[in-house]
Amino acid sequence: MKNTILALLLLVTTTLSAQQVYYNNVDLTLTGMALKAELTNKITVTHTNNLSYSQVWSALKITDLEPGSSTNVYLVYGYDDTDGNVTTDLTRSKNSNGGSVGDWNREHTYPKSLGTPALGTSGPGADAHMLRSCDVQRNGSRGSLKFVDATGTSKAINGGWYPGDQWKGDMARIIMYMYLRYGSRCLPINTGIGNSVNIDPDMIDLFLQWNIDDPVSTYEVTRNNYLGTTSNAYGQGNRNPFIDEPYLATRIWGGGDAEDIWGIYNLSIDDLNLNSLISVYPNPSEGNVTIEASEKLTLDVVNVYYTNGQVVYRETSIIGNNIHIDNLERGFYMVQITTDKGIITEKLIVN
Repeated sequence: MKNTILALLLLVTTTLSAQQVYYNNVDLTLTGMALKAELTNKITVTHTNNLSYSQVWSALKITDLEPGSSTNVYLVYGYDDTDGNVTTDLTRSKNSNGGSVGDWNREHTYPKSLGTPALGTSGPGADAHMLRSCDVQRNGSRGSLKFVDATGTSKAINGGWYPGDQWKGDMARIIMYMYLRYGSRCLPINTGIGNSVNIDPDMIDLFLQWNIDDPVSTYEVTRNNYLGTTSNAYGQGNRNPFIDEPYLATRIWGGGDAEDIWGIYNLSIDDLNLNSLISVYPNPSEGNVTIEASEKLTLDVVNVYYTNGQVVYRETSIIGNNIHIDNLERGFYMVQITTDKGIITEKLIVN
């Protein structure tokens, strides 16, 4: 066990990205309630800028922007801009906020009334990690209904609210964040319908499964990066750990395996020897890189990430045992290589 922990710590240290540096004083080798406590402390002490409820309007006009747009925000639970029904819109002008039909307002994805006690509009009720832009009428349709499992687009069903296939992972990671950050005030079992997990009766299997079924999106990463940076006008200083690394939920509460974005948990001591069987060269490079594996391995998937977690290259159809990546921009990258024997992550510098 001691050697396993030392090896994992070494791997964590050598694969840290700028995003992961936030967790440099968190013991990522822990599991269960011990890891939950570590992460709770981290996201609490780094939450140094508490936004007012009115400031959240301005925050959402930045954090909820549709990727690639400077004018439109995503509307949570929305799914169609072309069906002629304003309540199902996926996007809307960021300046169309308010309380009238056709406006968007601030949706408490953890309903205020389901807090213990009710959340109000300060503290947990004004946490921008939890608040999302939402069509006024659709927000009213959700009300304070608990989340429930279903399929398809968002809807009230079986006495609860299904957020939609494209939003359920977002909701799960928000609820898990709120539970860590505010404890008994924001219990998952109070805002979703499902079965309690063995290790923690306040967590339900619904959110663990949604975290698996709907992987982290670029939209989530972008808003997490903004809110985690205090130099931003409405940055809170803390991050949602389950957006950074969904597998942390698996480490804490069990269940099926969520995505391991960092690529540090699905490894054994033997997997560390994979480094000697794979070459990433030249490194540093001038933008053109070759990844080559020994004949003892089979390359399955290669992901190249910016240090903010954004995937800039992904290859799943690898012919032979090497690939060439051309014209990477100058900067620092993490290269995650999945083989038939395990996963390794390498740092790459492009000059």
